[in-house]
Amino acid sequence: MAEVLVYVDHVDGAVRKPTLELLTLARRIGEPVAVALGNGAADTAGVLAEHGAVKVLTADAPEFADYLVVPKVDALQAAFDAVSPAAVLLSSSAEAKEIAARLAVRIGSGIITDAVDLEAGDQGPVATQSAFAASYTTKSRVSKGVPVITVKPNSAPVEPAAAAGAVETVPVSFSAQATGTKVLSRTPRESTGRPELTEAAIVVSGGRGVNGAENFAVIEALADSLGAAVGASRAAVDAGWYPHTNQVGQTGKSVSPQLYIASGISGAIQHRAGMQTSKTIVAVNKDAEAPIFDLVDYGVVGDLFDVVPQLTEEINTRKG
Repeated sequence: MAEVLVYVDHVDGAVRKPTLELLTLARRIGEPVAVALGNGAADTAGVLAEHGAVKVLTADAPEFADYLVVPKVDALQAAFDAVSPAAVLLSSSAEAKEIAARLAVRIGSGIITDAVDLEAGDQGPVATQSAFAASYTTKSRVSKGVPVITVKPNSAPVEPAAAAGAVETVPVSFSAQATGTKVLSRTPRESTGRPELTEAAIVVSGGRGVNGAENFAVIEALADSLGAAVGASRAAVDAGWYPHTNQVGQTGKSVSPQLYIASGISGAIQHRAGMQTSKTIVAVNKDAEAPIFDLVDYGVVGDLFDVVPQLTEEINTRKG
């Protein structure tokens, strides 16, 4: 069976959930070979093997931390040359999509971004994508070279499947461009204790109807009761009620959770573009004619300040 390269997203050896989802998809089309780079790369082998990686290719060097994406592209290309895979899979993060694009140019292959599903095909892997703000679903494949595909988080389940996970070191020769852009400083993001927005299984978002930064406490309380991430519409972010890093939409982040709860959000196309692939959508809005109700699975016509606290209380009661 052909091998499939899977780029590992990890933090000091702690593998992030989207990578485990990629391993599930990779097993549909071949044998997963994981590529882990940077500090703690070798420490990823255990969990990667538990989720189907037949091999774990690692490399560590100061360049991965001290410079931007090019050193990682160099390393991924070295792994590609060593394995000659049938496909290369990466998660659809901003950094991984840049790595994917640069790798595709180097190896002369086509690229598919933001896939939401993947299946084997007679002429290569077939990717499912949502197009035009999820108004259409398309299936496509790369017709030239080895397909490079980025996949949205929460597009596949995490399915353990024990494999060898043999660790091998990949020798990397860094290109002249690798040290062109240096990282001068880093500021750790302040932790909220909530899941990462793009990776969360549940997202609770607030919009213009929240009517003020202080009122986002209602949204946060519901999110915390569910162990969810907090999102915001562009209107709420532009008004300064919530950080831009939490914006869901065409000019913000794209999410695809198992459950998406939209409170006080009208459902403009800009917002729908970022959340319409969610598995189950619930909306709370006073306006029964709000566009958001056109795509929801469950809708509540009512004041969010009446509905959301009751929902939070009921969840906490059942948990207790």
